[in-house]
Amino acid sequence: MTARRRLVIGVTGATGAIYALRMLHALRALPEVESHLVISPAGVLNIKYELGLGRNDLHALADHVYSFRDVGSALASGGFATAGMVVVPCSMRTLAAVAHGLSDNLVTRAADVTLKERRRLVLMVRETPLNLAHLRNMTAVTEMGGVIFPPLPAFYHHPKTLEEMVDHTVARVLELFDIAVPGPHWEGMQAPGD
Repeated sequence: MTARRRLVIGVTGATGAIYALRMLHALRALPEVESHLVISPAGVLNIKYELGLGRNDLHALADHVYSFRDVGSALASGGFATAGMVVVPCSMRTLAAVAHGLSDNLVTRAADVTLKERRRLVLMVRETPLNLAHLRNMTAVTEMGGVIFPPLPAFYHHPKTLEEMVDHTVARVLELFDIAVPGPHWEGMQAPGD
């Protein structure tokens, strides 16, 4: 592995593009981490619709960018050492493809490589309510060693803005890769007057 830790970021068509944007911003501030970005066509649509941004706005935040269809890229090989991969947000289509080993694009191929190499794979799934197929696919990915991490907001740190809620979730996900970013951390409740 290079001196910088490589983290693969896949962005798919589920709602929650802000999580990808804020994650890339957080990683940009960490010179020891190298980001490798792949965005699906539906991910591009959501970035435009939800954030008013284009593909190139996210590309500019990443260290390396790959085409969604480039299954011959470095990310498609286990020989390309990474710290792991986050799919943020992760659509139910992408979850199903990963659960069933369908490597038909670079996001799903990179996820498959991450699992086969026993590296950390985190899927920030976005859907509600969940049907039985969703739950079974989450179970399958978990049994393969992946982590299902729905981006649910926490309120114990008393967030004042949407960005604070998103950034807290992003920090928790990055901690799964031993990547520390500044922000509030749970330190237990204190009784009134303590």
